[in-house]
Amino acid sequence: MRFLTAGESHGQKLVGIIEGLPSGVKISKEQVDKALRKRQQGPGRGGRMAIEQDEVQLVSGVRGGLSTGAPIALEILNRDWENWEKIMTWREEADLESRRVMTPRPGHADLSGALKYRTEVRNILERASARETAMRVAIGSIARQMLTTLGVEIKGHVLAVGGVHAKCTDEGDYWQRVRQSEWSVGDPFAEQQMGERLILAREQGESLGGLLEVQVHHVPVGLGSHVQWDRKLDGKIAQAVLSVQAMKGISFGLGFEAADRVGSKVHDQICYKKGQGFGRASNHAGGIEGGMSNGEPIILQAVMKPIPTLYQPLNTVHLVTKEVVKASVERSDICAVPAALVVLEHVVAWVIAEAVLEKFTADSFSELQTAWEEYEKNLLQIEF
Repeated sequence: MRFLTAGESHGQKLVGIIEGLPSGVKISKEQVDKALRKRQQGPGRGGRMAIEQDEVQLVSGVRGGLSTGAPIALEILNRDWENWEKIMTWREEADLESRRVMTPRPGHADLSGALKYRTEVRNILERASARETAMRVAIGSIARQMLTTLGVEIKGHVLAVGGVHAKCTDEGDYWQRVRQSEWSVGDPFAEQQMGERLILAREQGESLGGLLEVQVHHVPVGLGSHVQWDRKLDGKIAQAVLSVQAMKGISFGLGFEAADRVGSKVHDQICYKKGQGFGRASNHAGGIEGGMSNGEPIILQAVMKPIPTLYQPLNTVHLVTKEVVKASVERSDICAVPAALVVLEHVVAWVIAEAVLEKFTADSFSELQTAWEEYEKNLLQIEF
């Protein structure tokens, strides 16, 4: 299973193609649109979100609410296109001068892309923009819907924003509070502090990053493999997460805290319960050992840096004159951490779905579901 996306931030539309999804997967356009709307929400979002009302169009590969097995083509129109058509059109008479960018932003793809492709910055920032993640959420939503039918649950929460850390727990109504929170946190006090930190950042022309966590529950043992570096599940998840704009680090389970502990306080003791099979007494590994899922929840944390566009811009160098000037300012967010959490949940969903179909090769969903259920039953009966 694979996908491709295309489209620019201020282009006509975003386009995606999924190949390899089994036939018979129930696909809800409403669920995709719900995920797209959630990606647009949250404190600190910029003016672009007031313009766009993202909605997916299923162009091919879905009939009667079910995948056909053929490639699925998707589109998301950019409503802002009407303001940019003369600038972004493919036609030779495109206005290439009025929004030309020659002052690259520190922390962005601007300069590296301009040097690599020998072009002005506009051609780089349009594709490097996080606007591209709207299509990846749509694609991930389709994969996530397949996983949900198999019983896999994916959820996430924000752990920190701008140095404000939330208290986290799995007890009581914590996850309900997360779902109701505009910051995707379950700690009301931290939520208030994050709001205050956002106001200060806006006044100072700053931007905020944060720390996010995604959890994948009810995944069986054995997704991924130890036999080659590029088949390891944690490696694939890491690549997907770090491909999301502004992500600068990822860890699993205890993460970097494991460096400060002795081995007996890091590794999860193995246990066995009749009727439940093998398991772990804890989950410090974050559900992955040796590149394979171990049956415990997969838990990962990701670091998001502050967005590079600053309304009090940093110094840069003009590409032509070589003079020190202030960096360009594109319309942007002050903080997009809760939105990034939505993106991470869906890129992780894609990797898990990909790993499922790698292990349970199937052309139809009924074939996949039968293999999945048979495998889980056999795990309880395995003899060595």
